[in-house]
Amino acid sequence: MGGNAEFELTDLAPAPEEEWQRMLRFVGWGQAEREAASRSLEVLFRRGPELVVGTYDYLRRVPETAAILGWEQGIDAAHLEERRRFFTLWLARTLGLDTSDEFARYLFRAGKYHAGHGPRRIHTPPEYVTTSIGLVQAAFARYMAEAQLPAEAIAGAMAAWSKYLAVQLNQMLLGYHAARALDTGHFPVQFRLFGRLRPLLGTQEIQVWAEAGACVEDVLRKFLNYFPEARFEALDRVWRSVEKTEALWTEVVPAYVPRRGWRILLNGRDLSYAGGFHVPVQAQDEIAIFPPGR
Repeated sequence: MGGNAEFELTDLAPAPEEEWQRMLRFVGWGQAEREAASRSLEVLFRRGPELVVGTYDYLRRVPETAAILGWEQGIDAAHLEERRRFFTLWLARTLGLDTSDEFARYLFRAGKYHAGHGPRRIHTPPEYVTTSIGLVQAAFARYMAEAQLPAEAIAGAMAAWSKYLAVQLNQMLLGYHAARALDTGHFPVQFRLFGRLRPLLGTQEIQVWAEAGACVEDVLRKFLNYFPEARFEALDRVWRSVEKTEALWTEVVPAYVPRRGWRILLNGRDLSYAGGFHVPVQAQDEIAIFPPGR
């Protein structure tokens, strides 16, 4: 299937792991930043429980965030415990200065949850995620000042935390925008998944909303941006040169083609024999993805 342009996908969002490492490099995260942040860790670990409890006390008191969480008439104890547990896990990994690829995927998934794709389907607008990161930074600075750390240590630590938390925020927004794109459009297209895709992605089917005039390529792009795991499982990355008349050099960009044996069907018709990824989609269309051997 992947031998010609009819079966190439371009302009995919960066994979979470690649974006994570790219932005860590961009902010200059390195050993010096780790050492600077680590000078504040004893204080921050000691105040961690206070930060967790105080964060949700604050969100409960602010009418806008209380409404987002569904707490206008009072707190759901089970929901509060769930939120605190999630925040505690995030804080522990953050204070551990985790820069692993697994943490990149964790933050990407958190961003999808903020877009209303979590178990409770709560949509948290991005401005509250962004400013919450700012509140965490403010709390870190206050805790260090109250512990009377040297001014030089506070300045160095806050510079490091600002870099690290900014990259975390970008990672969550990557997941958020992938999820919001999935839900944005004029009509739904149903995706059905088979074989090893089901346990890998944790679902058998998902709905992708398409814009008017969209083709298979457009909805596949949304699907693969939302499920980057599927990209690594089902696609090969190839490189294509793009010549621009105003440039003095040739730009090389990635494209993705299905691996041998993978089949993509539109309404039961194998796209290998039915026009490829440029075929238009309509309301209630169904796309099925089969791994080799199915």
